Amino acid sequence: MAKSTLRTLFGATLLALATLVQAQEPRVVAITQIVEHPALDAVYQGVKDELAERGYKEGENLTIMHESAQGNAAIASQIARKFIGEQPDVIVAIATPSAQTVAAAARNIPVIFSAVTDPVGAKLVRSLEAPGANISGVSDMLPIDKHLDMLQRVMPNAKRIGTVYNPGEANAVSLVNLLEERLKARGLTLEKAAATKTSEVLGAARSLVGNVDAIYLTTDNTVISAAEAVIAVGERADIPVFAADTATVERGAVAALGFDYYDHGRQTGAMVAKVLEGKNPGEMPVETMEKLDLFVNPAAAERMGITLSDELVADAEQVVDSAK
Repeated sequence: MAKSTLRTLFGATLLALATLVQAQEPRVVAITQIVEHPALDAVYQGVKDELAERGYKEGENLTIMHESAQGNAAIASQIARKFIGEQPDVIVAIATPSAQTVAAAARNIPVIFSAVTDPVGAKLVRSLEAPGANISGVSDMLPIDKHLDMLQRVMPNAKRIGTVYNPGEANAVSLVNLLEERLKARGLTLEKAAATKTSEVLGAARSLVGNVDAIYLTTDNTVISAAEAVIAVGERADIPVFAADTATVERGAVAALGFDYYDHGRQTGAMVAKVLEGKNPGEMPVETMEKLDLFVNPAAAERMGITLSDELVADAEQVVDSAK
C-alpha cells in the first residue's frame, strides 16, 4: 500500500513538472510581411507591442519569427511554406498577397491577417461577420468618399484624378475599382497608370503628367514602397499628390486622411492574443479601423504648386514639416 501511494505521488509529481514545463514553453507567432515600408512596418511593431502589453514578451514566453517577402510573390510563398513547416501557434499575414499565400496553405494553423483591404474580394473569408475556416483579421478598407472630400476641399476645381496601381494585387484592384466608381458619381474622371513592380512606379507616374490635375495614392503596397518616385514627379510637374495613409505625408505627400497603421497593428495584436488564449479565428468577425486623422504637409504643397488654407491646417491632427 505504501509503495502504491509512493508510485502515485511520484506520478503526480512528474505530471505537475510536465505541466509546469509546458506552461513555460514560449508561444510561437510567425509574421509574414509582403514588403517593408513605413505603414506595414508600423503594423508589425504594433502587433509586437500589443502582445507585450498583454503579457506575451519576446525572449521570455514568446518567440516571434518575422520575414519580409520584399515585394516578391514567389518569396512570399517560400516564407509561407517555411512557417507552416515550423507549426507556430498562429501566423500573422501583413497585407493581401501574404495573406492569400498563407491562407491557401495553412489549413490547420490559425491565421490572423492585417492591412488587407477587401478580405472577401481576396477570397480570404466567406464574410466579414463569419469568416469561417481558420482565418480572420483586421481590414484597412479605405473611406474613399472621405478622402475625396479632403482632396476636393484642397482642390475644388480638380476634374481629372490620377493614380498608380499594381493590377496584379487584389487589394489594389479593389481600391481602384471603388475609386473609379466614387469619382464618376462626383462627375470626375480617373486616369490609371499600371506598375507591376516598384521599378515601374516612376515611369507610371510620369505617364500621368499632362493628363491629371492631382494624384491620389491608395494603400497599394507596390506603389507605396516607391512613393518618393511619385512625389518627385508631382514636384517637378506641379501635380499635388495626396495619399491614403498618413505615413506617406511624412515622405512628401500633400495630405492624407487616414488611420495610424501602428494602431492597426495594435488591434491586430489583440486578435492574435485571443487566438493564443484559445479562440478560433473563424468565429471572430473581421475588424476595421474607425478613427481617422488628417495629416498635412504645407511645404510639400508649396513644392507642388498649391497653398493649403489656414483652416485646413488648423483642422489637421498633425502638420508635417518636410521643407527641403
